[in-house]
Amino acid sequence: MSALNTDIYELTMAAGYFAAGKTEEIATFELSVRRLPDSRNFLLATGLQQAVEYLLSLQFEAEELSYLKSLAHFNNAPPEFFDSLARLRFTGDLYAVPEGTPVFPNEPIAIVRAPLVEAQLVETFLLSTFAFQTSIASKAVRCVAAAEGRGIVEFGSRRAHSPEAGVLAGRAAYIGGCTGTSNALAGMKFGIPVFGTAAHSWTMSFPSEEEAFRRLQNLLGESTVFLVDTYNTIEGTRLAARFGRPLWGVRLDSGDLLSLSQAVRRILDDAGLTDAKIFATSDLDEHRIAELLAQGACFDAFGVGTQLATSADAPALPAVYKLVEIRRGAELQYTAKFSDEKATLPGAKQVYRYPDHDLLVLASECNSTYKGQPLLRPVLSQGELLEPLPSTERIRSFAQSAVAALPPELHNITRVPAHPVVIGPALLDLTDNLRTIHSARTEATLP
Repeated sequence: MSALNTDIYELTMAAGYFAAGKTEEIATFELSVRRLPDSRNFLLATGLQQAVEYLLSLQFEAEELSYLKSLAHFNNAPPEFFDSLARLRFTGDLYAVPEGTPVFPNEPIAIVRAPLVEAQLVETFLLSTFAFQTSIASKAVRCVAAAEGRGIVEFGSRRAHSPEAGVLAGRAAYIGGCTGTSNALAGMKFGIPVFGTAAHSWTMSFPSEEEAFRRLQNLLGESTVFLVDTYNTIEGTRLAARFGRPLWGVRLDSGDLLSLSQAVRRILDDAGLTDAKIFATSDLDEHRIAELLAQGACFDAFGVGTQLATSADAPALPAVYKLVEIRRGAELQYTAKFSDEKATLPGAKQVYRYPDHDLLVLASECNSTYKGQPLLRPVLSQGELLEPLPSTERIRSFAQSAVAALPPELHNITRVPAHPVVIGPALLDLTDNLRTIHSARTEATLP
């Protein structure tokens, strides 16, 4: 993971901080999402593992520093600035909600407290990592809810926005409740079950559909899934039924999925293959899955590709990484934005979860009077990992429990009234005080 994989303005700011003598200042940034997409009732925070790996490996290579020196942006940067980048490692603290935690607007997903240059440089990577995986995991939760206990497999690698995105989409979708992925690398790296047997090209490569099915069954045995719609879905299913066991099931990828699934079920049952599964693909999402099942479709599992691996209805989250406080020696300065529609709340915070609402308070006021569940936990201290990160399987299990604990109405795939996030009185007072001070300063500078 290259430290250069960041926006150039992070580096120009770093050079400016260095020149201004601000390298000893300790900054606290919070990463959150401003608002939910129109179709979401909550988000599933995902991406912490990759964020931690990045922070632990953060450093600049000599080639990268040479490139920076060649840019006009840094013509006025002190030479010592590049020496400092050569030595740079992440030495700060990281707090985060556990991966798989449901979150709501303006709740911190992660908090970085570190020397100002370090905290600034990591902004781009952290935003990209958390926002992408959170969007995919949140989409997966909805597909799983729509399937009502039937399996959902992430099938979107070929439609993902890059090969790397395909791998991380498989991970995030699994954390969101999918039963597996089609991406082999995601399976190897994260211990995720992989699914997939053959495409239409397999069938078309043989002289006959019969030979294609026979060779596939010889290869896969009990894992055989016949793709029956290459030429004619009904005839393909009858052929699959004649082959019989060993067989997992058949896949439908085109046509009127509702009527075809019912016809396919009858053919399989009449052949004594009552335990054979029917797997649906074909540009599915949570709404199409819910519609098919409500109409009586006979599907046992679904493969969701493009709509899941790109979170097509909400492909970009409005995630932000904002400075909330900065310490200069013994002096602590709280910071906030007051611009319309992009205002932020000052100070490092903690979120307490209660059955019917969340409470957002200043971390400095956390005490035993709050009986809710605190969500943010320490992950890194002075650049060191405090405890091993959980496996993907454990994260997935945690996510399922955390989602199940939410109010039932939030599981709906249509939008419901917003889950209350209450701002604590001390945080409100601090925000009002800062706004008053800012307004007074602004008025004092006006002509």
